[in-house]
Amino acid sequence: MSKIWVVVRKEWAEVFKNRFVLFAVIFMPLLFTAMPLGIMASMGGSADAEVVEMASGMEEYGMLCEGLTATACSQYFIISQFLILFLMLPLIIPVTIAAYSIVGEKTTRTLEPVLATPITTIELLSGKALAGIIPALGATWLSYGLFLVGTVFLAVTPEIVGLVAQLMWLVAIFVLGPLLSLAGVCLAIMVSSRVNDPRVAEQLSSLVIIPLLGIFMGQSFGLFQVNLNVVIWMVLAVAVLDAVLIYFAAQLFQRETILTRWK
Repeated sequence: MSKIWVVVRKEWAEVFKNRFVLFAVIFMPLLFTAMPLGIMASMGGSADAEVVEMASGMEEYGMLCEGLTATACSQYFIISQFLILFLMLPLIIPVTIAAYSIVGEKTTRTLEPVLATPITTIELLSGKALAGIIPALGATWLSYGLFLVGTVFLAVTPEIVGLVAQLMWLVAIFVLGPLLSLAGVCLAIMVSSRVNDPRVAEQLSSLVIIPLLGIFMGQSFGLFQVNLNVVIWMVLAVAVLDAVLIYFAAQLFQRETILTRWK
């Protein structure tokens, strides 16, 4: 474990010099937290009739609205759409960090000395993965905590606070989030291992957020709703995907090729 943490500290010392990485880790979580809170503040005590009608037409939200006022129903329906945004953070942040971790060291010629040390491939990749996952989860969980605190002050009824802290949200943030983060960092390491340009690595790795964007858009347009069952199925699917990506990431990272033939 000591070698892994050496790699983690080394990664942080290098990648956080990049302004884009700092933006992803600091300002993006703040932005994603401010958006739903800003909408709650702007709504005040008013209700949107169209939103209430749409929410009432969906089975899950309809049951929730039976115990809420029209204003509370409207407010929760809108802010619940932003759950997917909180799931994008553990994908975007580690992808940004991990995409640079290998190809960036290729371009600066600092990867070869590391590969020549006694550290194993598993230890090296684990360190690089943790260097992306830890900041991503820290930023995601902090953002969700700030969102909960803001909801306490901005929600029109206390019931909304309980709804944004219900089991579906907790499973999504604290179980699905880490799994998504691991998937994103594995994909970024795979891409970063095969390309020679940091910008190309970042662009290709960022494609991993497209499925979540599709879910966000589909939910926003009322095509379907994300509920606990959907989140659980996503957890199972991403867990299987993680196992596959971990295997291929280890296979694609060929340290001998980097040491002897990379130019």
